[in-house]
Amino acid sequence: MHRRTLSTALAVALTFGSVALTTGVASNAMADDQRDLGITSFGDIAVDGVHQRVFVSDPASNRVVVTDYRGNFVAEVSGLRGVTGLELSADSRTVYAAVPDGVGDTGDAIFAIDTVTARESARYATGDVNPRSVALAGGKLWFGYGTSGSGNIGSVDLADPEHKVTLEADTAKPWSASPLLDAAPGSNSLVAGLPGLAWTELGVYDVSSGTATATARKTVAGSELRDLAVTADGARVVAAAQDPSNHVAFKTSDLTADGTYADDAGAANAVAVAADGTVAAGNDTNFGQGLHIYRPNRAASVRDYDFINGTGTGALAPAGLGWAPDRSRLFAITALNGTYELRVLNNPTKAVTSVSVTAPAKSDRTKKLTVKGKITSKVAVPAGAKLTITRKDLDAPSGRKIGTATVAANGTFTFTNSPPAGGKVTYVLSYAGDADHLASSGSDTVDVSRAATSIRLSNNKKTYDYAKSVKFTAHLGKTYKNRKVEIWADPAGSDRPNKLVKTGTVNRNGDFSTTYKLTRDTRLTARFTGDARYAPKTVASNVYTRVKVSTSVSRQYKNKNVYGQTYAYFHQATTPLFTTSMTAYPHRLQRLQIQYFYEGTWFSGGSKDFELDSAGISRVELGGTHDIGYRFRIRSSYLDGASGDNVNATTHGAWKYFIFTS
Repeated sequence: MHRRTLSTALAVALTFGSVALTTGVASNAMADDQRDLGITSFGDIAVDGVHQRVFVSDPASNRVVVTDYRGNFVAEVSGLRGVTGLELSADSRTVYAAVPDGVGDTGDAIFAIDTVTARESARYATGDVNPRSVALAGGKLWFGYGTSGSGNIGSVDLADPEHKVTLEADTAKPWSASPLLDAAPGSNSLVAGLPGLAWTELGVYDVSSGTATATARKTVAGSELRDLAVTADGARVVAAAQDPSNHVAFKTSDLTADGTYADDAGAANAVAVAADGTVAAGNDTNFGQGLHIYRPNRAASVRDYDFINGTGTGALAPAGLGWAPDRSRLFAITALNGTYELRVLNNPTKAVTSVSVTAPAKSDRTKKLTVKGKITSKVAVPAGAKLTITRKDLDAPSGRKIGTATVAANGTFTFTNSPPAGGKVTYVLSYAGDADHLASSGSDTVDVSRAATSIRLSNNKKTYDYAKSVKFTAHLGKTYKNRKVEIWADPAGSDRPNKLVKTGTVNRNGDFSTTYKLTRDTRLTARFTGDARYAPKTVASNVYTRVKVSTSVSRQYKNKNVYGQTYAYFHQATTPLFTTSMTAYPHRLQRLQIQYFYEGTWFSGGSKDFELDSAGISRVELGGTHDIGYRFRIRSSYLDGASGDNVNATTHGAWKYFIFTS
């Protein structure tokens, strides 16, 4: 401890602030799925609806990856060098894969993969011709083959026990590269297209006789063909080319243009046609939304997907679309920074619906109010459709069905209701969906009036000693059903949060009590949280709490009861030590005040603040030369707001008396 001393005479003559005293202070509808396929490239996709499997070729890794309908890995078939095109057999037992880069006994071939075991079941060697795409038509498996500058069409006779492979199906006009192939299921017509060049060339072949006879061959507008798909009736082929940027349909009879699929200006790169003729038209999303779904005989799309801005999964891969046979799902391959993901789009042929609801901002309880709204969709919801009305309020927080609203021809609806409960009342309008529309719902909330009640809390503005256990009683007035009261305590100081002391039901007199031990100034709050007819109500009582303070005197040679008090007697040369103990609080000070007695009156000798240590202890010595013949007294005090904090009420300790003798 540091020691500083001045004489007692100066303490009498000057303010206590000038006296050198020494202190000792211690230091947390089906959603679409999305899966990383773990592949490094993409070639083609085939969907097996019987076994609910998706087959994806990975040319760079020489394999076909098999997943379930949610994109979870099931198996892989490896050793297929450069595998690209895939085609599912009509009986869903086999996936045919074009393998263009085989060597040795795994030379160029069409591989047959068992859909159940995901293993090779057969292999049809093609010779060194680089087969790249496959399609079933006229009872044969047809494949496009070739390299840049030279290409043609071959076939595998699946009915022949020897599975005879025939090349150069088009002897009249060979292709300048390996063509893309497609055919409508069960069709005798095969469609081919020249991919990835500065022009787009299409061809149609009649394969009913087992050989390919060209019925149409034409260079059409556009370049950079990425994908093509024949409609289910075989009457049209939809081409996905980078230029023109939309998807163009051509009649298979003569390859004349027969409409476009153009909801945006994205560069077309993928197309798939479902069994009922629904078209999925995709683009690379750098310039458009990514994917549009067109139902038969509709010029506008019924569903749109934005892969980049909507999900951040990347651009649609070329030819990266495949339908589930029942149209319940559409599978899309997206790529971003070398990561390929399978997007499983559920119910893609159903149009999205949106329900907007508008209710009054405020209303009186039991008063009739009007709720309006509208259901919107790219495919109009039919007039007369019903929306279920659910009302959520304090009596039914999970909701109660109260009827239906009927959709008008323009999609609007209206209904009236008289809310029986006050507070926040939410009206939810739900459309269950139908064969052409997804389900959806909308809501709006009304602030419904409630009556006011009264609540009181005892002991407001009273002051209590430290650690006093005080009973607080709340009195609640009239309510509807809720008769519970919460009592909270918020002690002064940022280190102690507001805390629930007790909650419970008032007695038949409306009273509810709890006992709370006070150590600081405290704001006690009684809360009624409200019910369906009466609004919440809160009332507070601010109570004040003294600190616990005591001062001891030491180093005296005796204590003696004189002048009606106990005095400590010190020799003139002794330095008294005053030890103060006070309720601890960070950076708290105690004010030490000294007085002297002269001609029948106590006079101030001054005062000074001293810091308490972390345990609430302060030690002060009164040094210097002490004059005899005076009576002194000293006390320690906590002063609210002046002693370093304001968490307690002002508290004065008891006076301690002392005398110096020779």
